[in-house]
Amino acid sequence: MENTVYHFVGIKGTGMSALALIFKDLGYEVQGSDIDKYTFTQRGLEQAGIKILSFDEENIHEGLTIVKGNAFNDDQVEIRKAKDLHLPVITYPELVGKLVSEYTSIGIAGSHGKTSTTGLLAHTLSGIAKTSYLIGDGTGKGIKDAKFFVFEADEYRRHFLAYSPDYLIITNIDFDHPDYFFGGINDVVDAFESEARKTKKGIFIWGEDKHAKSIKADTPIYTYGLNESDYIRATNIKRTVKGSSFDVSINGENIGNFQVPLFGEHNVLNSLAVIGVGHMEKLDHSLINRELQTFSGVKRRFSEKKIADQVIIDDYAHHPQEIKATIDAARQKYPDKKIIAVFQPHTYTRTLALMDDFAKSLDLADEVYLTNIFGSIREAHGDITSKDLGNKIHKGGNVLTLDDMSPLLEYHNTVMIFMGAGDVQKYETAYEQLLSTLNPNQQ
Repeated sequence: MENTVYHFVGIKGTGMSALALIFKDLGYEVQGSDIDKYTFTQRGLEQAGIKILSFDEENIHEGLTIVKGNAFNDDQVEIRKAKDLHLPVITYPELVGKLVSEYTSIGIAGSHGKTSTTGLLAHTLSGIAKTSYLIGDGTGKGIKDAKFFVFEADEYRRHFLAYSPDYLIITNIDFDHPDYFFGGINDVVDAFESEARKTKKGIFIWGEDKHAKSIKADTPIYTYGLNESDYIRATNIKRTVKGSSFDVSINGENIGNFQVPLFGEHNVLNSLAVIGVGHMEKLDHSLINRELQTFSGVKRRFSEKKIADQVIIDDYAHHPQEIKATIDAARQKYPDKKIIAVFQPHTYTRTLALMDDFAKSLDLADEVYLTNIFGSIREAHGDITSKDLGNKIHKGGNVLTLDDMSPLLEYHNTVMIFMGAGDVQKYETAYEQLLSTLNPNQQ
């Protein structure tokens, strides 16, 4: 054991909190700092007994190794102090890169679906062999003598180039993060191809994604999907209100029927990627199927609750493709209910760049409401408003404010989906409080 305390700057970030939990599990001393605002990752850190401090240069002293979150640069107060004291400062991707090199590692990359697929793979492998994992919903587990390490590999700012995994899953490649990929979609594809070239044993890509299919690498590339040309293929798909079942063939050979308690076509595809990894690692197909059937999902991805006569779903969807997938999943599970979407646009650049696509995806719901745009640390305001997006939506598009959520009280026995990557949950909480007040006996 190293005689140092790992101090995570920005410990409440989803990746950082997961990494802190892993290091704690592996026996290291861990603490961190962040803003005081409560986040959904905080509970796990507190349960693990990890100390969370408020940002302050006084936190920094000899004997610390600083782990720098991706949101911070060198002029952040704690990092500046650490540099003055000549303490070791390591970035989040560098530390993950060092960690995964000790295991059979599987990185999950893609513009959408990373967290859900990472969660599904981590759950499935964990039931069969010792597995450490780092999931982008803030969940992490470290096992000293693990065989597998499953982790989310993020393309933003090309962070994933710090990793050389054994296997890489690419769920899809789409134009996202317009604040970084100035070269458009070609720039994004270039980033993914660079990561594919660092992968050692095998790459799994969704066969219908034209951008992913254009990738060239020396490592074998296996496509998964619903078409005859796919190496890992699902046929005979049955989607019910209980989940999805399908037959799987690999390289033309049927390996059996699989079932997942998940909704939406995207989750059939995610399952195929997981089955493909297990197959290449020669895991028993029946054990893979057994584990898939007990997966209960990841945080903030189609998280459901029922209040009064309403089904309320919380989802991280913040891109047109993700919105489409979430609404598709809700239609499968609740075919007879009206679907109301409440969407918080995330960042001005993304909203402007993808405006027409957002309108098209949101119109798949029966009725749409928006909240004001959630800016980011890097981008506090812009030349566009949620009303501009609302004007392009045919199924409503009115903008809600936190102090007046009453328009949502018009709905009964519907599915209400709150979507966004910012703080859309505060709108959901306000709505739930209104519902509970009006329906005190129907909790």
